[in-house]
Formats: sequence, structure tokens, C-alpha cells
Amino acid sequence: MEVTQILLNAQSIDGTVRKHAEDSLKQFQEQNLPSFFLSLSGELANNDKPVESRKLAGLILKNALDAKEQHRKFELAQRWLSLDATVKAQIKTCLLQTLSAPVPDARSTASQVIAKVAGIELPQKQWPELIGSLLSNIHQLPANVKQATLETLGYLCEEVSPNVVDQDQVNKILTAVVQGMNASEGNNDVRLAATRALLNALGFAHANFSNDMERDYIMRVICEATLSPELKIRQAAFECLVSISSIYYEKLAPYIQDIFNLTAKAVGEDEEPVALQAIEFWSSICDEEIDILEDYGDDFTGDSSIPCFYFIKQALPALVPMLLETLLKQEEDQDQDEGAWNIAMAGGTCLGLVGRAVGDDIVPLVMPFIEENITKPDWRQREAATYAFGSILEGPSPDKLIPLVNAALTFMLSALTKDPSNHVKDTTAWTLGRIFEFLHGSTTETPIITEANCQQIITVLLQSMKDVPNVTEKACGALYFLAQGYEEGAPSSPLTPFFQEIVQALLAVTHREDAGESRLRTAAYETLNEVVRCSTDETAPMVLQLVPVVMMELHNTLEGQKLSSDEREKQSELQGLLCGCLQVIIQKLGSSEPTKYVFMQYADQVMGLFLRVFACRSATVHEEAMLAIGALAYAAGSDFAKYMPEFYKYLEMGLQNFEEYQVCAVTVGVVGDICRALEDKILAYCDGIMTQLLKNLSSNQLHRSVKPPIFSCFGDIALAIGENFEKYLMYAMPMLQSAAELSAHTSGADDDMTEYTNSLRNGILEAYSGIFQGFKNSPKTQLLIPYAPHILQFLDSIYMEKDMDDVVMKTAVGVLGDLADTLGSNAGSLIQQSLSSKDFLNECLSSDDHLIKESAEWARLAIGRAISV
Repeated sequence: MEVTQILLNAQSIDGTVRKHAEDSLKQFQEQNLPSFFLSLSGELANNDKPVESRKLAGLILKNALDAKEQHRKFELAQRWLSLDATVKAQIKTCLLQTLSAPVPDARSTASQVIAKVAGIELPQKQWPELIGSLLSNIHQLPANVKQATLETLGYLCEEVSPNVVDQDQVNKILTAVVQGMNASEGNNDVRLAATRALLNALGFAHANFSNDMERDYIMRVICEATLSPELKIRQAAFECLVSISSIYYEKLAPYIQDIFNLTAKAVGEDEEPVALQAIEFWSSICDEEIDILEDYGDDFTGDSSIPCFYFIKQALPALVPMLLETLLKQEEDQDQDEGAWNIAMAGGTCLGLVGRAVGDDIVPLVMPFIEENITKPDWRQREAATYAFGSILEGPSPDKLIPLVNAALTFMLSALTKDPSNHVKDTTAWTLGRIFEFLHGSTTETPIITEANCQQIITVLLQSMKDVPNVTEKACGALYFLAQGYEEGAPSSPLTPFFQEIVQALLAVTHREDAGESRLRTAAYETLNEVVRCSTDETAPMVLQLVPVVMMELHNTLEGQKLSSDEREKQSELQGLLCGCLQVIIQKLGSSEPTKYVFMQYADQVMGLFLRVFACRSATVHEEAMLAIGALAYAAGSDFAKYMPEFYKYLEMGLQNFEEYQVCAVTVGVVGDICRALEDKILAYCDGIMTQLLKNLSSNQLHRSVKPPIFSCFGDIALAIGENFEKYLMYAMPMLQSAAELSAHTSGADDDMTEYTNSLRNGILEAYSGIFQGFKNSPKTQLLIPYAPHILQFLDSIYMEKDMDDVVMKTAVGVLGDLADTLGSNAGSLIQQSLSSKDFLNECLSSDDHLIKESAEWARLAIGRAISV
């Protein structure tokens, strides 16, 4: 097959020619995969072919080896591994040959494909000669071969995990890369490729960083590269330092002074891409120190894994002035809508992190800058002063900040409406939002918002609702946090007298012609939701008046002509916002009997609208509409049964939606809401729901985050239908057992895995709890006895692991109690034989968390009854 012409046609501007070529390629791939791969690798390696066809050949090859979705990635890897060994060898020979091609694009594409193949083969102990043959390439004379080979090594380090490559090879890779970075290497392309390769190889270098001499050498070469005449090399070298700051924080002390000098020079004198990385280095150090201090406080002992070196505290007198200087480098036309990242934004972000790392110590260093610049005629100085103030509001103590905020508040409210610069107004509104977020509602003697200034604050914020989109969006944010500060269920709120006015102003924003800019419409609805959520009972009649208004808005999105795909996307987004708004209103009104009773007059119409929203998306389900239906089920209780015949098909569609796994997870949660509302009236739908949930758990296509809520959902269903859950036991219990065993083996990995393991265990335990409570007092409780030993074994194993969080601890001790409560004497003897039940119970009884203690007290009584029978 003449693949060159087809590859060129696939890039044609003529849609028909392009489509025909894409179909031919797809057909070729499906009919003869080995031949397809050989043709593409041959095209890529052939120096006589056009650059365009070679590039596309490589790109198609790369995409045929890798995918974002985990299950698809696995399938593509298996497909490659199952190819005939001689075919794979030919393809790999072509790829390595391309590294010496004269055309840079072909070399670069080949580098990426080689790394993808290595990512599949090296973990399988295949292609062991690859790294050796790449390293021998480095010593070849032509600079282009060196450059391509270093690029390949960089991609390879990105693709495979460090435990796949032995230390001897790691040493050789690092040696080659660091030599490639040396200034004596005359070629800039080689030095750049080497510096970028080092960035990816740093995760492999733990042993080398533990050796003083090797570490000194690597650090020296990186620091020299930050002074290279070539911009991209300087940028890549600073990227290496950023990476080192998080991977090897504890090794940095000997170099920190030199690094400070280099970053200060870059921030003050260098071009923006380099300066941004230099600031990022200090932001990264802040992140490390904030994490360490949050984990350990000042309580460093011999067994703390990493002590805090207080680099930020030591650098403070020089670091803060350097960052304040960056705030004056705003761009006149910076597009606030796009959130463009520039030196001023990076400096402000870093300043905020410094404030979190050192607390009160930052305030005296920043205040003189604010006082000096806040009234200057140049907008840049006023904006920088405001940005500096807003940046340091999270970190220092309220006692330190509140007097300063009280002194500044009137000035800022005035600036928000009167300053001639949009930039200043934008930053002022953002700063007010941060004042309300971090300091409003804090338990200090002097509140920020008083009866005296509340009216002025609201008047100014509502006036800003008519400003340009970016300012209005930030003013919405300020109002959001203002409302949130009063959420403690107080019987009255200073915002109550202004409720109607606030709601009308926010609805007016959603109807603005320019509401599509700066996330404006979204911000207005989010703020409206928060104002409703935090409102008091006094405003309930006004919240009720909102129901027909929002329903009408939603109804209008459903009436309409045929829309273009762009319009449909906007319509869909608006429907999501309106469903989200109705969800909050339903939750608010459904939480007290009198308002719930009045709201239920609208329930049929509201449900009708939600069903129409689902219908117009046909194949997919709106997350927000699903959540709103969960709220409606909670409010309607058993009356929700009348909606089930019509709603069930959309519920099923949501449970089958593997692609948009968040929708699937939300739908699983709504099944739980409906179970609580309908109780045994859900029975008619349980076969379909359980079949789908079990199918989901068996699939390797479902995102792992959906599995814990599915297990919890088993518990909700069992609780609702009681002993009728009997027919599902033989399917659900083995699933729970294998998940419980899996969760015992996954602990002790990284933080993400520990968090996931805890959520998985909690889901399993909630399932057990619901099943035991569902069967309580039923003659069929003996059906659960065979499962009790395994459940106790699971509880033992998670207690022994010592890595459960408080949520799991509370659920686990609850399950121990449920087991005793439901199985009585049948459980008593098993619990007495359990390795750690007694120790676990005692630990929970002495917990500081009153919820854990409460569950443990109840479990102790239930176990006592079971043992004494």
C-alpha cells in the first residue's frame, strides 16, 4: 500500500480527501496491524520521504501505543506485546535508525515513539539492550545524533518508573546527560536536550543525590546552566532546580545561598520564561515547608522523615523585597479573562505562599510597600500594593491582620467603585474576597463586618455588579465569601435585610449581554447558591419566590430551535447552572417542614423539567440535574415513588456512563438518596440497579474512584429493602471480600494511594454496616453468619495497618457493633477470638473525636450483650 500519499492526504485542507485518507488508514490498521506498523516505521525512517508524511507516521505510531485512559493504555500495551518478535525487532531498528536522520522533526518524533515502546517493554524485561545502544550513540560525532539520543533518554525517564532501570544504568544515563550539559559541549541543541533529559531523570537519581560528590557535581552543572547565553537552556536549568526543590528538599542546605543569588539575578534581569521558573523555585520551597509544618508542626523528632530547614524564614529579608518588586511588572493589556500567567502574578502567588510558610513574620516586611504605593498616581503602584495586601491574608494570625484590615476597609471599598483603573478595581474586589474568606467569621474580639459597615459593604458590592465583567466576577466572589461567613446556622444574619436586593442583583448579572465573559454567569449563580444556602429561616418566603423564577429560566433553555454545537454547549452549561441552583433551593426548603410543604406544590413541575433536561442530552446525563433529583428525593420522601417509572431509564443511563465517570459516581450517590427516600418501595427497581452496580465493579474500564461509592450503595440498598437483600448476598459478599483483601495490600504506598485505600475501606465497611442493619431482627440473620469471620479478619487487618483515617475508624467500630447487634451470641464468641477487636475498641473509646467515641460506646454495649447471651 502506498502509505506516503495517504499520510499526505490525511493532512489535506480538502475535507473529502482527508476523510477518505483517514478511513484508508483505519482500514489498513484493522486488517493488518503488523504490516501497518512496519509501513509507518519505515516511512518515519526513510530520509527520502516528505517531512509531513514522516511526522504523521510517527504520531500515529505513538498514539497506537499509548492512551490517557488506563484501560485503553493497558489494551494497547497488550496488543503491542502480542506482535510477532521479528516484526517488533524491525520496527525498533527503524526507530533507532531515525535518531540519526538529518530532519529534526523525524528525530524528535522517533524519540517519543521509542520511549513509548520502552514504557511497554522494559517493565516486561524486554528490549534490555535499548539503554546500552542509546548510550553508545552519545559518543558518536554528529551533534544531531547526540541531541536526538539525549532527547530519547529524557522521554524514556518520563515514561518508565525508576525501579525498572538498574542503578548501574541510571549512573551511566546521568553521566551522559550531565556531560551533555557541560559548557565545553559547544552545541546548544545538545546542551538543551541534555538539560531537559536531566529534568526527567531526576526522579531516578536518589542514590546519586545521597552521595555528596556526585550531588555537588550535578548541582554545579545545573547552576552553571542557569547562566547559559541560551534562553531555553537557562529556563530548563531552573526547571531542574524547581524539581530538585520538591524531590530533594532535604539535600539543598549547602546550595541554597548560591541558588538565591541565581534566582534573584534571573528575576531582576532575565527574560520572563526564566524569571517565572526562578520564582517557581521559591514557591516550590514554600510548598515543601508548608507541608512539613502542617504534618509535624515544630515537633521534629528523630523519626520525622524530613525536618524543616526554614529556608524561607532565613531568606525572608531578601526574598520579600524581590517578590514585591515583581508585583510592579504587570502587563498593561493582560487579559484578566484568560488568567494569563506573568511575572506579577507569579510573584504575588509566591508571596502568598511565603505568608503561609512564615505567618506573622511577613507582615512588617510587606506593610511599608503597601503604605508607600497604595495612593500613588500610577495604577501599577496602586494595583501592586493592593495585590500585596490580598496575597498575605492567608497565613498570618487574625490578631495580626484584623487591625490592618479594619484600617484599610473603607479605603478599599472606595477604591472598588472610584478607582479609574480596571486593574486596580479587579484586584481590590479579589482582595475583599480574600478578607471575607480568611478573616470574616474568625473568632476574634473584633469582627471585620459590623452593623455599622455591613450596609456600606453590600452597597459597594452590588454597585460593582454593574461594572466590567472581570470586576463583577471578583465582586461576586467577595459576596460569596461574605455570605459564607454567616453559615453557622445563626437564627439571624446581617445580610437578611438585603437578601431580596442581593438576589435581584445577581439574577440581573446572569442576564447581562456579556455574562459569557470572565466566567461571569457561573460566578453569579455560584454566589446566588451560597447566599441561599447560608440564608436564615426569615428569608424562606423569598427563597420560595425564587423557585418559579429559576424554573422559568430552565424552561426557556428547553424551548428552542435547533442549535449549533457551540450553542448547544452553552445551553447545556446554563442548564447545569440552573439545576445546581434548584438543588440548593430544594435542600434549603426541604430542611424544614413548613417550607417543604409549600415547596412540594412545585415538585411535579420541577421533576418534569429535570426529565426534559435529561432527554435533550439523550446519551449522557447531567451531573447537576442528577444531584438536584437526589435533593428532591430527600425532600419528597416516599412520594418520590411516582417519578420512578419515568426517571429509571435515566438513572440506568447514568450508572452505565463509564466515560464521564463523575456522572456515574454522582448517579450512584443518588441511588443512595432514593433508597433513603423510598425505603422498601425501591424494591421493584433493585434487580436492575444491583445488576448494573455488580457489572460496574467487574469492569476494568470503570475509574477506580467510583468503586467506593458503589460499595456504600450496597449498604443503602440493603438498609432500604432489609431481608429482601438475601438474593444479592451471593454476588455482593464475594465482591466485598475481594475488595477488602485488595485494600489490605495497597496500604503504605504514596499519599494518593493511602487516601484511596481509606475511601475504599470506608465504602466496604458502609456496605457491611447497611447489610447487618438491614437484616437485624429478621429470621434470615443466620445467612450472614458465614461471612462474619472474614469481616472480623478485615477489621483486624486494617487495625494492624495503623494507617486508617478517622472516618474509617468510626465506620469500622460501627461495623463491629452492627455485627454484635445483629448476630448476637453467634458473633460474641467470634469477637472474643478476634486478634485485635478488644484493643481496637479501647483505642476508639479513648479517642479525642467525639463521633468515634460515641460509635465505640454503642459498639461496647452491643458486644457486651452478644457475649453475655
